Amino acid sequence: MILIAGGTGRLGGLVVEELLARGERVRVLTRCAARADRLRAAGAEVAVGDVRDPASLLPAADGAQVVVSAVHGFAGTGRVTPANVDRDGNAHLVAAAQREGAEMVLMSVIGADRQHPLQLFQMKAEAEEVLRDSGLHWTIIRASAFQELWQELLRKGPGRRPLIFGRGDSPVEFVSVATVAGVVVEAALDPATRGQVLEVGGQSTFTLNQLAAQTCPGAAPMHVPRLVLRALAHVAPSPLRRQAAAALFMDTAPAIAVA
Repeated sequence: MILIAGGTGRLGGLVVEELLARGERVRVLTRCAARADRLRAAGAEVAVGDVRDPASLLPAADGAQVVVSAVHGFAGTGRVTPANVDRDGNAHLVAAAQREGAEMVLMSVIGADRQHPLQLFQMKAEAEEVLRDSGLHWTIIRASAFQELWQELLRKGPGRRPLIFGRGDSPVEFVSVATVAGVVVEAALDPATRGQVLEVGGQSTFTLNQLAAQTCPGAAPMHVPRLVLRALAHVAPSPLRRQAAAALFMDTAPAIAVA
């Protein structure tokens, strides 16, 4: 059985569907059972739990041969943060996998580093270290920015005009979610990937201005000035503060954007 944490998300949902299509037994870990109704109907088991709550992972991981973590706390609201999801939550998943003697596949980001200016990248790096030191058979997958996610964000501008945070002229490497999902599926099923860090990115490189032109052809973009982003990155409530800091980082240097 393969446990997918984050299985109701953009990436996790595709991973679950492909594994089910291959005849695998899949269990989805979710905080809200209703979000997994479609996957349950497709044949997945559903376990209600939260990676921030280690006790809730015990029944979810029961019998798992492989644990796949596709969770992230970047855009979460309330008490969801990169620290308690990407670092601590993944550490709890590692411990659950250890109890079951399972292998583990961890989703991370290209550029993950303890010294990175963005907290998400720092916390992903710490999660990678925990997994490497766990004694488990592991695979780490680092992805660049999901193109579909950023196209969705661009479409949220008023009056169907794309909304760009900053000048939008720094190049960003994008990858399709489907491509990343394919790598995750293969890693979950192929023991030969254990002990490897797989990087998935660079399918296409666009500035946000270029991506906006493709996503909303003929619509003049609206830009949020860097000055506003700097202010939001310091005083806005989470998760807007994290999103503003990420947008500012992307806009001031060639970057691999947050996936």
